[in-house]
Amino acid sequence: MANKNFDECTSFLIDNGLFVGRIVRLENVLKTIIHKHGYMKNVSSALAETTALAVLLANALKFEGLFTLQLQGNGPVSTIVADVTSNGLLRACANYDKDRLQKAFALRKNEGQIEETPHLLGNGTLAFTIDDGKNNYHQGVVELQGKNLTECALRYFKQSEQIETMLKLFIDIPSEDDGEWKAGGILLQRIPELGGKNVDLKELPELKNEAEVLMNTLTKEELFDENLSLEEILHRLYHANNLVITKNNHYTFSCRCSREKLLKTLRGFSEDDLAAMVDEQGKITAKCGFCSEVYEFSIPEIMQKLN
Repeated sequence: MANKNFDECTSFLIDNGLFVGRIVRLENVLKTIIHKHGYMKNVSSALAETTALAVLLANALKFEGLFTLQLQGNGPVSTIVADVTSNGLLRACANYDKDRLQKAFALRKNEGQIEETPHLLGNGTLAFTIDDGKNNYHQGVVELQGKNLTECALRYFKQSEQIETMLKLFIDIPSEDDGEWKAGGILLQRIPELGGKNVDLKELPELKNEAEVLMNTLTKEELFDENLSLEEILHRLYHANNLVITKNNHYTFSCRCSREKLLKTLRGFSEDDLAAMVDEQGKITAKCGFCSEVYEFSIPEIMQKLN
């Protein structure tokens, strides 16, 4: 059977729980996100990679809530945001200056090449935010430093969380403009308080090295093979390491924007500010950055008091 469990993230344990892992691959949900935006291919690539990383990280949530991964920089791509709910709803978007991006390609003489995500953003930050839905927020921020997004994320875990982390991200970029995008990755972490019973800690360096070596044998072709399930891929990698599958989460696109939310936001502006937003048709138009849905409002509608 082809196309086995895409748009899923599978959690697992190896070495008697010494290492906690997650593996993800996205296809249909990524197709929906990219189709809605129509970004330049370099931007779509960065967005796809960021989305895969966000799912890997969000899959660790132990409560009903929202995980947001945000990259900000002073480069041609100013912002990339991906957020994931604990029940598998996913959305993502990017902001960029097309002219600046094209000038950067011309300057570096790399038109048509896919650049690494940090190169598009320049100097900036990488931020992880967790919202548990009860007005409790946890955020970690590090400088966006590294030759690729993997290095940037690993820097966060080393500096902010001090968790031993191994990570590998993959992008399958279509050759045609209307081709299928795929993104995925695998992550392993050593979280001492969670596992490792009956493991001699003197063996830890050797076990970590083995786990990382095996992880690095995973290829893009293998991860995106439609004839292999994620469980089958993990079995290939870690069948001799006491592999235990703990859960599977499925992800679909969903945007939380609504006419009511935008109306509430507009009602927070002054009359002068609202007047400056009115177009030639006497309407105020707002477009959602995540799903590209366009909403139109009239001034009387905005000024009407809430019931």
